[in-house]
Amino acid sequence: MAATHAATLDSPQSAFWQFSLAFYARPQVAAACLELQDSAGVDVNVMLYLLFLATQLRQVSHDDVARIDALAAAWRTQVVLPLRNMRRGLKTGIAPCPPETTEPLRSAIKRVELDAERIEQETLERLAAPPSIGIKISSRIDAAHANLDAYAAFLATLPATPLKILLDAFAAF
Repeated sequence: MAATHAATLDSPQSAFWQFSLAFYARPQVAAACLELQDSAGVDVNVMLYLLFLATQLRQVSHDDVARIDALAAAWRTQVVLPLRNMRRGLKTGIAPCPPETTEPLRSAIKRVELDAERIEQETLERLAAPPSIGIKISSRIDAAHANLDAYAAFLATLPATPLKILLDAFAAF
């Protein structure tokens, strides 16, 4: 998720988007998310959705995670990742254009990338609505642990330190 907290576009904000903005703004969460994204291939929007589901007392299985990830895969691959790669490339400049020259373009792409992430989140919330996925349990903390464990199993692993930061932040949220 892009490191900004501004509202995007003019559509009403979904409950999931509102959760994501508030949770991502918590201390250490953004850095942990970016570490997981860069080191383990995490789709931060999918991971945040799994935590959002936990706020709804929904515990997901490995199959549920696979379904959620599949809903996001094409958009992530064709839209979000190319925008992110372009934004990151412009940060250090692309010859012969130095970063100072390309910063306005980089900022514009950052806003568009955030819009693309919001669209991904709204799509997840619409196509995998909380009542339709996972099972209802009584503890949001247990759901968060189980959901991130299921995501770790889906991806084969998640680094323990940033995962702990997210779970601790979620428990205090």
